[in-house]
Amino acid sequence: MDRVNPRCAGLDVHKDSVWACARVDGGKPLVEKFGTTSRELLRLGDWLAGHGVTVVAMESTGVFWKPVWNLLEDRFALMLVNARHVKQVPGRKTDVTDCDWICQLLEHGLLKASFVPDRPRRELRDLTRQRTQLLGDRARVVNRVQKTLEDANVKLASSPPSPPTSPAGAGGPSSTPWWKASSRPSRWRSSCTSAWRPRSRRCARRWRGR
Repeated sequence: MDRVNPRCAGLDVHKDSVWACARVDGGKPLVEKFGTTSRELLRLGDWLAGHGVTVVAMESTGVFWKPVWNLLEDRFALMLVNARHVKQVPGRKTDVTDCDWICQLLEHGLLKASFVPDRPRRELRDLTRQRTQLLGDRARVVNRVQKTLEDANVKLASSPPSPPTSPAGAGGPSSTPWWKASSRPSRWRSSCTSAWRPRSRRCARRWRGR
């Protein structure tokens, strides 16, 4: 089978270790174990560059691949592959390690890379996801506090009752308080107190009797 990537490497990323396998021009595979600290990952990059590796492939195992990707993306052409696609490729032997198998598939161009956005887009995506998570936490805390206050019969969520208003007259709502308003209709009062234009005989007789 033709070699598509003659200088390649495969990484098997774990929580506390990274196994690397490098193949250069069809030679014997070189396998090395590294840690997951920043110093160890930088040493991994120097080890790959020392062997002339140009393309590196790794599986997308949880979130453990992200630190490796962030420290190696400026030095090599990286490929993030799905673990299911790696396992579905036939022909794997039982005595071959995961990093060696990934390296063999990458050497012959049998791996399909997953989409990984560039660094600014990844940072923006992490920021928006963090904001969404914080908003969800805030809503849960508000609901929990409101439930506690409801258990204590504290009605903060309900609006307070409005004060009593005066009855509306013919010209709209009156500014006079309802307890100071006269019980007599305003029409009868105005007709009886008008000395120069009585509106009925009854009002006129009352006015003359004063």
